[in-house]
Amino acid sequence: MKNFWKKLEKPFFALAPMFDVTDPAFRAMFARYSRPSKHAFVMWTEFVSADGLDSPGQVALIPMLDFTEEERPIVAQIFSARPDKIQQAARLCAELRFDGIDINMGCPDKTILKQGSCGALIKNPTLAIEIIQAAHDGAPDLPISVKTRTGFDYDDTESWCGKLLSADIQAITLHARTVRDLSTPPARYDEITRLVELRDSLGLETIVIANGDVQSLSDGEEVARRTGADGIMVGRGAFGAPWFFSGKDNLSPTEKLVILQEHISLFNQVCQYKNFASMKKHFKSYVNGWDGARELRIALMGTDTAEKALDILRPIVD
Repeated sequence: MKNFWKKLEKPFFALAPMFDVTDPAFRAMFARYSRPSKHAFVMWTEFVSADGLDSPGQVALIPMLDFTEEERPIVAQIFSARPDKIQQAARLCAELRFDGIDINMGCPDKTILKQGSCGALIKNPTLAIEIIQAAHDGAPDLPISVKTRTGFDYDDTESWCGKLLSADIQAITLHARTVRDLSTPPARYDEITRLVELRDSLGLETIVIANGDVQSLSDGEEVARRTGADGIMVGRGAFGAPWFFSGKDNLSPTEKLVILQEHISLFNQVCQYKNFASMKKHFKSYVNGWDGARELRIALMGTDTAEKALDILRPIVD
């Protein structure tokens, strides 16, 4: 097995798999502006339905798995409640030459939960372990990881994650909230510590990645120090900041708008399968914190094409 996890200097960072966010354009911007980085960092795709990948609808999902060599190491995240679909999707990800495969076992979306997938698997550990094995069967040469939460209705880290650790996974990302919590209460980092201690007590070498509420590199470094986690995953804290992992900060408004221009142009080139509305969720993060930002943001939100957004930005940054 080619286990890239063992080669990463700790603590490393990871870009979270966020649905309709971590698309090829978003990742490419981080590859461009976060390297050289202060820490090693790993890319994740947004989560992709394994059921869809093994269906006639595959053609609409494959673009979500596009990546460039500059994004390595990169992990494909898939989800399903069916081991056979996970096996087929894992085989496809291996053919696409991903560095690893991650299985989502934590998403709290109600529609997904009704399918018995993602966060619902916390209530069905037997099926969860079957799914992990199916991923290994489909991609025996790739490391398999799981992203999950501390429990469904209440923190159950030791029991639930203990079952996952008993399976053959090379890394586990723990979002330090329950499924029911969604993203509302503060992340409970003590649960990350509990997982690290459990891992160590079992004499395992499984990589532990902490997730939740990290807003800066210094935040992540402190979480790693406090919990003993090997890596830190960043989601919302990296919005509008493709330079996040470089350690740079204090960019001027003009510098941020130039980078936003690039992001919009790249989105228009490589994410033609998506509606431009998906790009708008980045505007608030890029355009914020200076006089006139609110008015510019409102103008950008009123656009419906990349060309119109670029027309607004061009006279400002030229």
